[in-house]
Amino acid sequence: MKQLTPGFADPVLDAQACFRAILEAMSRPGRIQRIAAHITPPAPLCTAAGAALLSLADADTPLWLDTDEAVAAWLRFHCGAPITGDIGAARFVLSCGPAPSLAALDIGTDEDPQLGATLILQVAGLIADEGWRLTGPGIQHEHHLRVLGAPADFVSAWARNQALFPRGVDVLLCAGDSIAALPRSVMIAEG
Repeated sequence: MKQLTPGFADPVLDAQACFRAILEAMSRPGRIQRIAAHITPPAPLCTAAGAALLSLADADTPLWLDTDEAVAAWLRFHCGAPITGDIGAARFVLSCGPAPSLAALDIGTDEDPQLGATLILQVAGLIADEGWRLTGPGIQHEHHLRVLGAPADFVSAWARNQALFPRGVDVLLCAGDSIAALPRSVMIAEG
């Protein structure tokens, strides 16, 4: 078995800094944030996705992933999240390959919408001020975000997800050490 690479150098301070970046991304949808963590997660996991999971996942948050055992072992060791084969039972869904259907993820209930899953979607790149037009809470007028490597049908799938609000799925887009968030309350239109 390969040796596990380290997680956060300072687990408390690094997790807090990453969590703050995620909160900033969620409160300002589509705005790109940098993750300052110096980690080397196993391939194909990028720094932003690895740091987000180390900050958010724990023993009470089932995780579904589309990667190999090396990534699963790294996440089990560093954050203790149980790995599930049932995508509909996962609190966090990690997609490093072709994105799963948003409809396959847990959307929460009317009584507990906060139980909806968070999709951590690795993409090829994030570019500000062009691409999709985002509107909704946390955006004064509109914001533009180009997501390189997003699924071709993402905007239409997102419209179906957003129509379920307050239930639904939240998405963290990760590319390298950059992250941008799409809370379920945000509307997306082609740029």
